[in-house]
Amino acid sequence: MSNSPKPKIAISACLLGENVRFNGGHKQSLLCCQTLADYFDFVPLCPEVAIGLGIPREPIRLVGDAAQPQAVGTVNRALNVTQPLDDYGRQMAREHTDLCGYIFMQKSPSCGLERVKVYRENGTPVEGGGRGIYAQAFCARHPNLPVEEDGRLNDPVLRENFLTRVFVYASWQALLAEGLSRHRLLAFHSRYKYLLMAHSPQHYKSLGHLLGTMDKGIPLEELTAGYFSELMTGLKKCATRGTHSNVLQHISGYLKQVISADDKQEMQTVIGQYRHGIVPLVVPLTLLKHHFRQHPDRYIAQQAYLQPHPENLSLRNAI
Repeated sequence: MSNSPKPKIAISACLLGENVRFNGGHKQSLLCCQTLADYFDFVPLCPEVAIGLGIPREPIRLVGDAAQPQAVGTVNRALNVTQPLDDYGRQMAREHTDLCGYIFMQKSPSCGLERVKVYRENGTPVEGGGRGIYAQAFCARHPNLPVEEDGRLNDPVLRENFLTRVFVYASWQALLAEGLSRHRLLAFHSRYKYLLMAHSPQHYKSLGHLLGTMDKGIPLEELTAGYFSELMTGLKKCATRGTHSNVLQHISGYLKQVISADDKQEMQTVIGQYRHGIVPLVVPLTLLKHHFRQHPDRYIAQQAYLQPHPENLSLRNAI
């Protein structure tokens, strides 16, 4: 990863400390600015400023049907910026085709991904809320792109899940840039098999079946599109201690002929401790890596599961 260009992530500009909010302030995220900035190239975007709303400005809110709300002024109801926000979302989706992820400002009527307040005409909120106008337009055109809200990244499981998907997406983009072939697709899948198994055993099985049809006349482009969509859907599911433990057991099986009985027992004990929440994931992984340094295995060495993101991010220390 160190020799590759940093994955590019779009981000709501206010999260990088830019004073673009309706009140002239920002919502700087220390996680993004102090931790993630070393590993990603951020592309700051603010749709409300981009469509011509001033700083500071009258706040907007979503009104009407939660599925298709209108973005209107909170004071001047004649101010309706629904179409400009939608148009800008479509424009940015067309222009930014090299992104590997997007971090949106939560609760924003333009950028929020979920549970954004939507009001009925009488002023009462709609149960469940909706999605920001700009975010909806952008995401509809990049359905496989990893997206997340800033607040949810404070959850270590959600943070690890999102950033894992970003790096997988970047790896896929690199594969496409090299030129797709059946051999390269199979090699890619082989590299990410155990990672997918940890996130979704169901998708692990279904994608194995899908690739089994590769020689049955399905055009490679069609097969590839379906494969990647299913892969990203599967990875969006958060891995659990149970599914991680299953993968750890599978990988440890490659050591059964080369390590001592005591080492095997220690491995099983540590995996059990992880399964029961006594130790974080990094503990059994560190032990596995130790043994594989002593007893290298070519197949396991290529598995992205062992290190799907830079080690210094310490994402698996808290899950």
